Amino acid sequence: MADIASPTIEQDAHDRRPTPRWVHSPIGRAFVPLRRWWLDNVVQDVDHTAVIAKIAGESSTSPRYIFMTMMSAGIAILGMLLSSPAVVIGAMLLSPLMSPILGAGFALASGKIKWLQISARALLIGTVAAIAFTALIVLLSPLQTMTPEIASRTRPNLFDLLVALFSSLAGSYAMIRGREGTIVGVAIATALMPPLAAVGYGLATMNWTVFAGAFALYVTNFLTIALTATIMARLYGFRTDLSKRQGVFQNVGIIAVFVALAIPLGLSLRQIALESNAQRLVQAAVSESFPQDAQVSDAAIDWGSEPLVISGTVFTPSFNARANTEISDRLRETLNRDVTVQIEQFRVGTDPGAAEQAQLAQARAEQQAEASEREIAALAANLALIAGVDRQAVTIDRDNNRAIVIAKPLPGLTLAGWRILERRAAAKTPNWDVELRPPLLPLPAIPLNDEGALTPDGQQAQQVIAWAADRLDLPVVLAGGNEEARDSVAEALAANGVTLTQTDGETEDVIEARWQTPEQ
Repeated sequence: MADIASPTIEQDAHDRRPTPRWVHSPIGRAFVPLRRWWLDNVVQDVDHTAVIAKIAGESSTSPRYIFMTMMSAGIAILGMLLSSPAVVIGAMLLSPLMSPILGAGFALASGKIKWLQISARALLIGTVAAIAFTALIVLLSPLQTMTPEIASRTRPNLFDLLVALFSSLAGSYAMIRGREGTIVGVAIATALMPPLAAVGYGLATMNWTVFAGAFALYVTNFLTIALTATIMARLYGFRTDLSKRQGVFQNVGIIAVFVALAIPLGLSLRQIALESNAQRLVQAAVSESFPQDAQVSDAAIDWGSEPLVISGTVFTPSFNARANTEISDRLRETLNRDVTVQIEQFRVGTDPGAAEQAQLAQARAEQQAEASEREIAALAANLALIAGVDRQAVTIDRDNNRAIVIAKPLPGLTLAGWRILERRAAAKTPNWDVELRPPLLPLPAIPLNDEGALTPDGQQAQQVIAWAADRLDLPVVLAGGNEEARDSVAEALAANGVTLTQTDGETEDVIEARWQTPEQ
């Protein structure tokens, strides 16, 4: 690293370099005073050697770098799944991505190929580690619903490029002027860590639209940050090993990349602006068909349909039977496209604030429904884990609040153990009936005491037999023990709906229980 971190820097390099040709042009001569002031008062104060050593020293791959990148990515994806911006911001505080990206930019500016390779390798390893770790978290998470935090990172536009540009300007300036710190790292991570987490989400859920959109945003931001750092390094007079021709070629390449990024991102921003304006027009068109005190809620446009499908909810003191037709005719002229309108009307009182109260009630109902879905997803994931099956193998009956799963055999686990696991799963969702159907295992024996009555272990075994027979819906055979005790057990099992038969056995202190075969 010594050849990277300690280049020879000439503090008065600007006085010894040949004067650029553009200085002799009429326009160039006008900028000579500004250039001289920049070199004498800004560049001269920069400790180039210390800055290069600082950035180069933190551009390589290390266990700390990989660990902190994974932790930052993990917190980011959890915050995005929970739709919590505060948690996502917390992830940015940990992100160590700033140094290798700035290192790549400064390496480009100085022409240090080895330094560029080290920085690129660190970025590649960090990127792969972040994506893999977030994908693993999503795979294990019961919550896999796409949230606004995830969706917002799947459609890059020109504003995203500007965020990356300003972040890089702030980060590069802080590193050059010796004012780097956590807040600068947050600026860089803002543009990189959430898109990386969204890429992991798309990979885990096999949502290739999310994967491609988030990855495009990540690449856009990464290139913007690195190339902006290159420009800043050259502006601040960092020594370069590039020839004059190579420098010109690099300048043209940077401009070409920015233009190549800006054109599609600008078009994307234009499309977003058009959709936003259309959303406003739809909101206005819906409002015109209802009284002034009506409240329009959830007006949405399905841009992927043909004709356009416009849906929404209106809380109104009076119904309008022709609302959908009126809105369709109005929007067909405004948007110049065929539309299908599906507005759901809810009648509310005429009291002031009635519509707002109804809208709030609907929001609460939707929140409760969302919470119920999370509870169901958690229940299904827990049962699948206990039973050793995929989540798709868990049957969820929402109408009757019932969950059923057929378990795979687990070495060493008896019917009593399966019953305990079912009770633990049911305790986490008290409003649901949980049925865990165990493998076909031997029934436990029912021990008796010296007086011929059931011992505490015998009573427990009786309960396990009743549970297993109910879950597997199979008849049971009781054998052995004294007749009085056997009749008592048979009566208790029959009361629980168990079909059984009795037979004499050789053991008097134990009642044997077994599954009844078809021949019996």
